[in-house]
Amino acid sequence: MSQPSPDVSDRLLKAWQGEIVAGGVYELIARRMDEREADILRRMAAAESAHRTRLESRMRELDIEVPDPSSVRLPLWLRLQARMAPIDRLLAAREAAEDEEVDDLYKRSTGDPETDRLLRDIRKEERSHSIAVSDMRSGGNGGHEHEVPPIAVPGAQARLDKILGRERWHQRGGGWISGAIYGANDGLAAVFGIVAGVSGATGGSSAVLTAGLAGAVASALSMATGAFLAERSEAEVAAANIERERQEIAAHPEEEKEELSLFYQLKGIDERTADEMAERMSRYPDAMLKALSVEEFGVADASADHAGEAALAAGVSTGLGAIIPVIPFMITTGTAAIIAAAIVSLIAHFLVGAAKSLVTLRTWWSAGLEMTLAGVIVGGATYLVGLALPS
Repeated sequence: MSQPSPDVSDRLLKAWQGEIVAGGVYELIARRMDEREADILRRMAAAESAHRTRLESRMRELDIEVPDPSSVRLPLWLRLQARMAPIDRLLAAREAAEDEEVDDLYKRSTGDPETDRLLRDIRKEERSHSIAVSDMRSGGNGGHEHEVPPIAVPGAQARLDKILGRERWHQRGGGWISGAIYGANDGLAAVFGIVAGVSGATGGSSAVLTAGLAGAVASALSMATGAFLAERSEAEVAAANIERERQEIAAHPEEEKEELSLFYQLKGIDERTADEMAERMSRYPDAMLKALSVEEFGVADASADHAGEAALAAGVSTGLGAIIPVIPFMITTGTAAIIAAAIVSLIAHFLVGAAKSLVTLRTWWSAGLEMTLAGVIVGGATYLVGLALPS
């Protein structure tokens, strides 16, 4: 048998590696989901494994060495993202990756008819994975392997929009992104600016320590109270929305029943079945209220109060980030302290920026460099302002 072309070998190897990575990511995400959705992702991971077996078989037919599967490891950052990032964002990234993989690896001809036939077959299944992931993100059931998810009943969205248009009281809380990463980010940036500005004005005197500590405490308390009020406000908005929905069910039961049916239809359930489900649900007002609240507001219960936890997380993380630029001035003053503060602050900017990529799914180095650049701009600008001020 003649040696396969480099393009054939390269495409088969890349496709093989991609199947291993995709299967691993699906398994990590599945561990964070409920049983039904986890089962869908695990079936997709099993399909990726079947693709890999078919690719290995073709590679052996062409005398292409099949590497040890254990040699393909998920990058550490990808594993951390799969465990920490918002699930919806992870699914969106996986959907994009499936589409990109289809276009890059499976669409173009390799020049080998048998290999192209195999890649075309796998391409169809990869495309169905992208559709299934998209359906899960929109609240559907993910379809079934090798099946395209059902299409929503025509006209359901327009009818639903008309009903929701009457209920103009709907509000969705803006949401407060809690967590140490974002608190540390805010505290670090704010106090680095204060330290740089006062350093420029005083030449790095002991006044920098006073200003920096005051700024760190103020930032921490401000973030803590802001997080507390934001979380409490969001809970109040959710409670008000749910109570209004309860009143709507009592005042307009038929219309609310139709609204619930339309939500079901948009998930791909046929109109008759959706109507029957909504009819049965209407016999249990509390269950119907919970179902409508989840569909319309994304919450079923507004009784949980996480304001204290949000305040503690925001305050502590902001304080920790804010204290970093101040630390050198606890040890010394003058030019040495200024230089040390700039170095440790910019390193911290990079680390915090890289950490943010765990939830934003950006590449860690680009997020880190972007944050570092922001620190250079903030520190440089405030230092120049300090130099311009009378000491």
